[in-house]
Amino acid sequence: METQLARIAERARENPKYKFMTLIHLINEDTLSAAHNQMAARKAPGVDGVTRKDYGENLEENIKNLVSRMKKQAYKPQEVRRVRIPKPGTDKTRPLGIPAYEDKLVQAVAAQILNAIYEQDFMGFSYGFRPKRSAHDALKHLNKLIEDHRVNYIVDADIKGFFDHVDHKWVMEFLKERIADTNMLRLIYRFLRAGVIEAGVRYDTPEGTPQGGVISPILANVYLHYVLDLWFQKVVRKHCRGSAHMVRYADDFVCCFEFEEDARRFYVALEKRLAKFNLELAADKSQIIAFGKKAEAEAKANGLPKPGTFDFLGFTHYCGKSRHGKFRVKRKTCRKKFKISVAKAKEWIKSHRHIPVPDIMEVLKRKLQGYYQYYAVTDNSDALYRYKEQIERLLFKWLNRRSQRKSFGWDKFQKMLRKYPLPRPKIAVNIFDMRWEISS
Repeated sequence: METQLARIAERARENPKYKFMTLIHLINEDTLSAAHNQMAARKAPGVDGVTRKDYGENLEENIKNLVSRMKKQAYKPQEVRRVRIPKPGTDKTRPLGIPAYEDKLVQAVAAQILNAIYEQDFMGFSYGFRPKRSAHDALKHLNKLIEDHRVNYIVDADIKGFFDHVDHKWVMEFLKERIADTNMLRLIYRFLRAGVIEAGVRYDTPEGTPQGGVISPILANVYLHYVLDLWFQKVVRKHCRGSAHMVRYADDFVCCFEFEEDARRFYVALEKRLAKFNLELAADKSQIIAFGKKAEAEAKANGLPKPGTFDFLGFTHYCGKSRHGKFRVKRKTCRKKFKISVAKAKEWIKSHRHIPVPDIMEVLKRKLQGYYQYYAVTDNSDALYRYKEQIERLLFKWLNRRSQRKSFGWDKFQKMLRKYPLPRPKIAVNIFDMRWEISS
């Protein structure tokens, strides 16, 4: 499979207009078996209740049967099981789609094929759901753009309910730019139209792609590649008087402009562009702000407050100074994400306070390490220490509610922390450490 995918990638790279005629044969017994071996064991089952373990008990026969049905055009994806995941700290939920296990296997192989093709087409400023690219890479890219290029205005944009409003007709039109295999196109369309089941009720899916579907990330990137990335690169930048740049991570993106007039024209054009493809800007989460060296200098000269801030990938970006007094972009954990993380920790500690203290501390240690792994970015030390302090306060509160009698005084609690210490924050991601050069 790796050799075949490498050939596909090479052909796609050599000829950006090449259309692949035969792809469906790559979804076969060998590739489906490999997908099964790579599938995580403890994932929730779909509507049929089949788990990885269940499917693997008769793996060879199950996959032979699946391939046979696909060859006869008799394979039909099952409905996606939709569950609502609570948003900590609020009374809101977010939908999560869980495909049936067999469908996960087919989607996994199809996603590999699509990735091999479209990785050659995607822009360098696109980061979400792509191999060897992370949110930290996107943050580094944005940091370098603002600090090293002529950036004076930021358009911070948010697409309202993106995954719920992906237009199926447009998805298929975009895929046809690279794929001429009607069987592969039919398979993808069936996944899009499979429907969902929530609380025992079946719903059609005339639009959208379920968050949680194995193939959804690559389809989302293909959609935004044509709707947003190519348009920005080939149309927007050419019509700007000054420099213009974008960094996108999935449906979250930030655009940087030299001149305010370019930023404002783009914002108006963006609303029209998204509307054409059944998408809409979330007005309450989108803004144009003065930001950068010039904005910082002008605010200081006019005795005005510092330039505004914007949030991207869980961090609030603000104008600051280096140790030598030079302009710097700085970032800290955004307030909303901080509150959500604290709320999650509170719920876990509250519901597990009756288990042995060593077990509680071991789990919290791992949770903190995971938190630091993402948020331990240059300039964010203060927020990390505040988070650790919040965890300790929550721990003190709920350990004292294990029974009617107070379990800990503060001194005794501090002794317990010395015996079972929580990890101290340490910056792990250097925002200036680039793995590749960024072109202008």
